Amino acid sequence: MSRQADLGGMAPGAVVWRQGRRRIRVVIVNVIRFHEFRRLVTAKSLVLAGRYALGVSGERSDLDWLALVETPLSAAEVHDWAVRPECGAVVLFSGTVRDHAEENGELREGVTHLVYEAYEDQVSPKFRAIADEARRRWPTIGRVALLHRVGRLEVGESSVMVAVSAPHRPEAFEAARWAIDAVKASAPVWKHETWMGGSAWGTGASMPVDPSRVPSA
Repeated sequence: MSRQADLGGMAPGAVVWRQGRRRIRVVIVNVIRFHEFRRLVTAKSLVLAGRYALGVSGERSDLDWLALVETPLSAAEVHDWAVRPECGAVVLFSGTVRDHAEENGELREGVTHLVYEAYEDQVSPKFRAIADEARRRWPTIGRVALLHRVGRLEVGESSVMVAVSAPHRPEAFEAARWAIDAVKASAPVWKHETWMGGSAWGTGASMPVDPSRVPSA
């Protein structure tokens, strides 16, 4: 690679003009380092963009779609993914941001948005345990999707989606109902609410429990 290429296309003369010999070397090295840093930042940004386009963390296999994501959730996409030839029922639950909140008897009106944060390293194992426990309780179910958004969500946006397919509707309904309850009880995900009168973290949080301890409806 040429010296001019190392300088990102900048002519060395434009950098070292009226500099002493010793300072010439320092300036050239610093410019090279700057352009190397710029290339590294660009490469890292591309990697992160690809990562967040797919999701913050999680897995997607033939039977399970388990993920934290920063992008909007699509009910149509989740539903269509859950369909299987041997399954005659798909139940999808979508939890959306509402314009008010109720905490310990206090009504917070005029909610403008929520911000969700998660303990990423622990959410994936919890989602995996929920999917495994659902299959243990309802062995005939087909596909299981557990998706939760993080970051800022506006009123009306979906914060969490759960989908379960099964040969028949009773087990699809039962498993989907249990799965969203298990996500709420087991996954370390927290929300920060902003409303007309202020903002605060949700106070209804509790210590996460093992999915096996979440009762069926």
